[in-house]
Amino acid sequence: MCLGIPGEIVELNGDEPDLASVAVGGVRRMINIGLLEGEPLAPGDWVLIHVGFALSKIDEREAADALEFLESIGQAYADELDALRAAAPE
Repeated sequence: MCLGIPGEIVELNGDEPDLASVAVGGVRRMINIGLLEGEPLAPGDWVLIHVGFALSKIDEREAADALEFLESIGQAYADELDALRAAAPE
């Protein structure tokens, strides 16, 4: 199962404007924000992430609701977080 996971932007990459450091489940990862071109993004903003790409900007309430749902489904969410942790570090 593939999931979109909410992540909070920690830092925008000035050298590569399509990349941002995002916190997801206690893990910081570089993700591609290029699909959100034209969307104003800043540290503290929340995005929905799938396979390393931010698909949409969401508000903090939507992020909390999504995280609550993901935690409720258990193993699929745990597997997605494990895959995120296993990927090459930031």
